[in-house]
Amino acid sequence: MTISALPQRPGGQAPRLGAFYAASFLVVGIQLPFWPVWLAGRGLDAQQIAIVFAAAIWAKVIATPLLGALADRLGRRRAVMIALAAAACAAYAALWPVAGWWPLLALNIIAGVAQSALMPLGDSITLAAVREEGLDYGRIRVWGSVSFILASVGSGALLAAGSLAGPADNQILMLVLAASAVLVAACIAIPSATRRTAVMRSRWAALGRLAADRRFWLFVASAAALQSSHQLYYGFGTLYWREVGLSDTVIGVLWAEGVVAEIVLFWYSATLLTRFGPLGLMALGGIAGILRWSLMGAMPGLGPAAGLQLLHALTFGASHLGAMHFLARSVPPGVAASAQSLYAALSAGLGSGLVMLVAGVLYAAYGGQAYPFMALLSAAGLVGVWQLRRAAP
Repeated sequence: MTISALPQRPGGQAPRLGAFYAASFLVVGIQLPFWPVWLAGRGLDAQQIAIVFAAAIWAKVIATPLLGALADRLGRRRAVMIALAAAACAAYAALWPVAGWWPLLALNIIAGVAQSALMPLGDSITLAAVREEGLDYGRIRVWGSVSFILASVGSGALLAAGSLAGPADNQILMLVLAASAVLVAACIAIPSATRRTAVMRSRWAALGRLAADRRFWLFVASAAALQSSHQLYYGFGTLYWREVGLSDTVIGVLWAEGVVAEIVLFWYSATLLTRFGPLGLMALGGIAGILRWSLMGAMPGLGPAAGLQLLHALTFGASHLGAMHFLARSVPPGVAASAQSLYAALSAGLGSGLVMLVAGVLYAAYGGQAYPFMALLSAAGLVGVWQLRRAAP
């Protein structure tokens, strides 16, 4: 069996792993709030924007497990991550002169697949350090959230300052491109994994047991429902807030506010994990999602929006932490990278891709009144977590 393990340098691992998350979410913090606006400026309508996001998400359903398996087979996760980061950077650079539908779609798919495949590989390295060196996952992952805030607020301020010729100005793309270059550097600096080899047959046996485990697939479905409930918010939250009269600066602050709440949760994650356990954290995410998405479209003002954004700490933060620690505790170390990539592909890939496509149709038809449909997904995730508790060995 092939097991990836980190070199025994615990003192230096956390800062470099934290830098990887910071660089990853520097890109996301610019892209997530304002990439739909940039695409709209290139002439795409709401449904086409949804197709762009959904196609990239679906593509990683196939690509992410294959890339994870490649990294395991080569025993060189860092090299694979560097190549992926460089591919994403090149795809963003190629978008600069592009305006047609098919080139926009193709380059967004390439960039999205390469960029998204980095996260499960980075998570597998980080969770190995958590398992073997006792590092605190929440206090490493928190730097991604801090970076997201700086990026989203800075992007919003740049748009509101009027220094751009329009929402589709290439200055937004330039920011994404610069952040992608930083991500390449962070992947170069990430701790390299060493390779321990044992009997390959044992690894396949462990994968077989994982594939036959009903609890693993129930976990994937539940986590997918909890995270997919954010797709309407991710794809159309900025456009909706613009429609109800909020400025770009305020929108950037609202995005940042949700992540500030997430940061607080990550910082105290060890205490919360001890108190609630992985499944308890996921259940909190489901309950908060039912409340958040039920009220989002019904209460469009700035005050309610600010209050509901605080629930992002639970709908995303608690759900994500619970899922990561469930994997760390339930999956054999020898197949951790494969399980992480498979989980990412099916939950953040297939599930989110389908929901993003539906979200585009719902938003085009109902606008902000489509948010209660997302509450149904949170409820489904909560039911799945309850079933996981009942099926606990």
